[in-house]
Amino acid sequence: MLDDTIAAIATPPGEGGIAIVRVSGPDAIRMVDRIYRPVPGGRTLAARPGYSLGLGWIVDANGDKVDEVLVSLMRAPKSYTAEDVVEINCHGGQLPARRCLEETLKQGARLAEPGEFTRRAFLNGRLDITQAEAVLDVIRAKTAKGMQIALRQLEGGLGQRLRQLEERLVRVNAMVEASIDFPEEVGDIDVTEATGELELVAREVARILRASQRGRIYRQGIKGVIAGKPNVGKSSLLNAVLREKKAIVTDIPGTTRDVVEDYINIRGIPIRLMDTAGMRDTEDLVEKIGVEKSKEALAEADLVIIVLDVTSGITAEDRKIAAMCEGKKTIVLVNKEDLEARHVSPGELAELFPDTPIIHGSVKEEIGLEELEDTVEAMIVGEGIRVDDMEIMVNLRHEQALRRVYQHVQAARKGLQEGVTLDCLAVDVWGALEALGEVSGKTLREDVIDRIFHDFCIGK
Repeated sequence: MLDDTIAAIATPPGEGGIAIVRVSGPDAIRMVDRIYRPVPGGRTLAARPGYSLGLGWIVDANGDKVDEVLVSLMRAPKSYTAEDVVEINCHGGQLPARRCLEETLKQGARLAEPGEFTRRAFLNGRLDITQAEAVLDVIRAKTAKGMQIALRQLEGGLGQRLRQLEERLVRVNAMVEASIDFPEEVGDIDVTEATGELELVAREVARILRASQRGRIYRQGIKGVIAGKPNVGKSSLLNAVLREKKAIVTDIPGTTRDVVEDYINIRGIPIRLMDTAGMRDTEDLVEKIGVEKSKEALAEADLVIIVLDVTSGITAEDRKIAAMCEGKKTIVLVNKEDLEARHVSPGELAELFPDTPIIHGSVKEEIGLEELEDTVEAMIVGEGIRVDDMEIMVNLRHEQALRRVYQHVQAARKGLQEGVTLDCLAVDVWGALEALGEVSGKTLREDVIDRIFHDFCIGK
């Protein structure tokens, strides 16, 4: 598979300033040289050093010009794939890029599969599998914070931690194997030393797993719902946090009759925030449908912001909404605190919303919004966050394998304490090493590797 040369358009379809055709493989330079004509005074690709850029034309088999291009050259192993890579920078748009790609394919290059350039980087040892997966996280990042974490992983943050864990497990495995193979020369295993190494591994794996929960939040985001009875300021709150007039706001109760949603960024957390129809009993058919949709959104929400109207007091409708939110992460915003008529007492709030963050503010005057964002961050991500933990973005595949590492390590620790046979101990230590290798890519099956790169786009 690594013996052939692949090519693909590496930029999204549509009109733009430039489009890029990427070519990688042992014959990349020779193939592109056949269709590349440098400007007078320019050099062929074969005569150029790596990390160089040349102006010229791509031509077809008849010598007719296809497009004026800039061609960049990166020689192996100092390229994205660790192979010879040529990138044809042509004019943006569908036709120029497609024509340049077609001429490249006519020279014998094969159309790249999804993620095949990154896959080659992994197979050639330039990236480990966690770095390769981080490429997709960078592409799909919804916030600057999520992108920052993915970039740190791309630099090898998780891979470095895995190598340290592997070294400790290899050390314990060597102690066990030596005691099995050379009992007279080595003697019994040093239980204190082996237990200490396994404890350090278990502690670090547990820490990574805790960090994975936060990493998933920054990668995937959460669903948030603004709930409340009609005319309490739900739509105004959505508009305020979005900094735009997304939802219609009037003094007429029941204005919002459908779920209005958009993505917002709160402290780097991508939140799909939904403004729901005011929940109340109504005979209006359209409003009834909106209320049912609101209940459905509430059931699926990861976070609920209940808005109360301080001027109307707590009503039966508010109590119904509170009951529907039991068991969910909930924040209460007591709105319209800028008005003199206040009919919500601290006692009522404490009774109806025990152990729930209560924020007093005014959406209209933008009072309490910053406190709301602070509360959302603390509730979703957690307080007392360590900076180094935040640098790790663990996906579901990593998490499942790491849980097996933890289980094997804990079983090995228990075995040491109970004095099990060395053969049984070796099974658990080796099982931990094998599961750890699944995360780093050392023991991954071919079908798993195929599945990982299947989600990539062609050209990446």
